[in-house]
Amino acid sequence: MKQRSVEAIAIGLLARREHSAYELGQKLEQRDFNPTDIENCLQTLCDQGLQSDQRFAENYVRYRSQKGMGPQRIEHELRQKGVNAELIQTVMRDSEIDWFTLANTVRCKRFGEQEPRDFTERAKQQRFMQYRGFSHEHITESFNLGSHENQR
Repeated sequence: MKQRSVEAIAIGLLARREHSAYELGQKLEQRDFNPTDIENCLQTLCDQGLQSDQRFAENYVRYRSQKGMGPQRIEHELRQKGVNAELIQTVMRDSEIDWFTLANTVRCKRFGEQEPRDFTERAKQQRFMQYRGFSHEHITESFNLGSHENQR
């Protein structure tokens, strides 16, 4: 009986959105289910294909990149959600997102297409881009406004 209710709650959570196994386990623990029941439930859901860390990570990368987040921030968030480091690297590599173009788009949307007027303005923009999770290389290229695409 208890096992069935664990599964019912877990399926209800997964019906709303994808969850990593770790995240789903945490939510079930908060509801005071037995850890053994939780582990069995997670394994069953994974075996049935109802829960997949790979699917979760792919959706998460797509969603967060569409919100203007860079690869470093997305990777950090996925680690916090309990996704395996090897899986994160695979999903990030296979995502086919042009991080240079995204960085340029994010910077231009926030600050306009003009280059910063002075060091203070440039530093402000760099801090914003770092917070969003872009690497130094992505940020530097975003100031060149499309020179990355012209080199291809």
